[in-house]
Amino acid sequence: MSDGELIGMSAGILSFAAYVLYFFSTFRGETKPNRATWWILTLVGSLIAASYYASGARDTIWVAVSYVLGPAIIAVLSLRYGEGTWERLDKICLAGALAGAVIWYLSDSAITALTINILMDFLGLIPTIKKSYLRPEGEDRAAWMLESLAGICNLFAISVWTFAIAFYPLYLLAMNATITLLLLRPRRARTAQIL
Repeated sequence: MSDGELIGMSAGILSFAAYVLYFFSTFRGETKPNRATWWILTLVGSLIAASYYASGARDTIWVAVSYVLGPAIIAVLSLRYGEGTWERLDKICLAGALAGAVIWYLSDSAITALTINILMDFLGLIPTIKKSYLRPEGEDRAAWMLESLAGICNLFAISVWTFAIAFYPLYLLAMNATITLLLLRPRRARTAQIL
């Protein structure tokens, strides 16, 4: 096993461990997952993992696999413990993900599908980013911090820095770090900004 494979698998384990923290936080009622976000992330994560693998990712694929399994479990949990309804943006994200699958099939370009689905993933995360800004107490800080750490580790697993391989890990790190920073902001600053 190469160093890249070992680091990539470690990043995948860290990533899934973050979901485990999120699961327990949800069961305890501390975290209220947005239903639409997690169903969209499950679908988009599946398409991303498939197109990412088809684009040549191997050492860094483990985080992508975690981003299918973790959101699928949270999506199911959100039916009972979550919040939110399907809004217009959510429906657009779902349609975009399905369109990405069709475009991949028609164009036979995994990189095109990967790019489209990363955009859909971003749109699907907007409700959680908004919630992290306005109501950070509804998200699990430790889980998002662990995801950010997994994202950093996954960068070290990249053995060939091409767009097809590096774009997804860089995107994940940027999104997880953004949410983590929103959740870690001092409470006084959050209260002042909301008012």
